[in-house]
Amino acid sequence: MIINCAIDGPSGAGKSTIAKAVAKRLGYVYVDTGAMYRAIGLYAVRAGADTKNRDLIVPLLASISVELKYVEGSQRVILNGEDVSEDIRTPEISMAASDVSAIPEVRSFLLELQRSIARKNSIIMDGRDIGTVILPNADVKVFMTASAEERADRRFKELREKGQDVKYEDILRDINQRDYNDTHRAVSPLKKADDAVEIDTTGMSIDEVADRIEELIDQANRRDFKTIPAWRRWTYAILRFIIGIPFHLIFNIKYEGIENVPDRGSVIIAGNHQAWFDPILIAMKVKYISSYMAKAELFRIPVLGLAIKIVHGFPTRRSSNDVSSLTRAEEFIRKGYNLTIFPEGTRSKDGKIGRAKSGVALIASRCGVPVYPVGISFKRHLHFRSKITVRFGKPLSPEELKIMSTSKTDLRAAGERIMTRIGELVKDNG
Repeated sequence: MIINCAIDGPSGAGKSTIAKAVAKRLGYVYVDTGAMYRAIGLYAVRAGADTKNRDLIVPLLASISVELKYVEGSQRVILNGEDVSEDIRTPEISMAASDVSAIPEVRSFLLELQRSIARKNSIIMDGRDIGTVILPNADVKVFMTASAEERADRRFKELREKGQDVKYEDILRDINQRDYNDTHRAVSPLKKADDAVEIDTTGMSIDEVADRIEELIDQANRRDFKTIPAWRRWTYAILRFIIGIPFHLIFNIKYEGIENVPDRGSVIIAGNHQAWFDPILIAMKVKYISSYMAKAELFRIPVLGLAIKIVHGFPTRRSSNDVSSLTRAEEFIRKGYNLTIFPEGTRSKDGKIGRAKSGVALIASRCGVPVYPVGISFKRHLHFRSKITVRFGKPLSPEELKIMSTSKTDLRAAGERIMTRIGELVKDNG
């Protein structure tokens, strides 16, 4: 599930610092809209234009290209191919940004870029009008504020640490002036959205504010997740017990990492795939009801197809990008079911760990749920009382998967992280 979090508030309230911290925790994309306006302000200052003069600023837009790039996990602001991430952080450019942001054409110039990023990614976006104008349908809206004196003190310390010779009184005056400009401008003035949660950061630590926003995001991520009725869970438990009896009699099954078995619904359980009964081996230990993604060909076998449906299985077509199966998987997770999936997409013929398909990472990203890795190992030729080891590993949280976008590159990297963890579990099983 893609989650958009909008953080608005006056200059110096700590929006960027907090937004970066939360984005890093959750593996979301951080979008610093203020940096975009600062880049335009910097261009105008360099061009010698009056940043308050619309007639001088608008013609410059045709010559401006603003990009946000991520280098080693850090966001960089690129202006016409030049990295200006440090140049835009001076008081002079801060005021220039405030001036140009009041020009309607400048806001329109950046609007589509900002919305495009939000449509494709789970993001934390901070600015002045994110929740009211840029992302009016954001899943989480926060209005972050602090006293003018505290904001001035924070900015004063920040600039002094960077070696800049500044005075607290000058910074306080600039902040009060910028507050007035932002709240009184004709286009998209700074104001709290009706459905925003206000957080006064005066006297709060970065971790305390980040914890609060992460809590709001978690609530948004799970608010439409349902809980399966108790009678369904009991029915499933009885079915697990009955099916498990013959398997425990035929094989010598050993479970390890029991403390890592999920004790709730709406998670993804991902294992390596060696035999047709792998889903049963996992289900015998996971108490909460799972749904299962199975290849479409199995549903054409009358009795088997019916049995798979009874245990909440649904078909997927491996030969194409089966969007319907991904949607069905998300529906089951939101209904409170777990999803048991084998990321390789097919059984291994030699017992070696293969590469993951993009589906498991895409589902984890869209639903914002953890992935519980499972390693299953046994000798290729099974016989009566053969040893089978099933090892559950610690869950991979959404932030650990580092799915920054739904691009093939990011999904492939996340899939590799999942398969690496599964491979470690199989290796540990011997």
